[in-house]
Amino acid sequence: MSIFNRKNALVGFLTLQAVSRKRRGLSLAGRKRSSWKLPVLLALGIVSVGVFAVLVAVMLRRQREPEHLEGYAIAGEGPVLSAYEQPEPSAAA
Repeated sequence: MSIFNRKNALVGFLTLQAVSRKRRGLSLAGRKRSSWKLPVLLALGIVSVGVFAVLVAVMLRRQREPEHLEGYAIAGEGPVLSAYEQPEPSAAA
């Protein structure tokens, strides 16, 4: 008995046709889906660049404002004390 008969050939041919139709349908759906994917990815990229720019600006601003650091003296504000030093008692007391 041979497995290559008309019935098996017909079943194989119909199976291949169904698979090729399904693949063609998926490729069209993939093309439709990619039409919105490009603008969404571009918008996401622009937003992420904006967030990165804001973070860099905040870091640079904090570097330029040293008065927020503990123990940093600003001209004309009095003596510099570390966290462990006590202020000296004044002569008036």
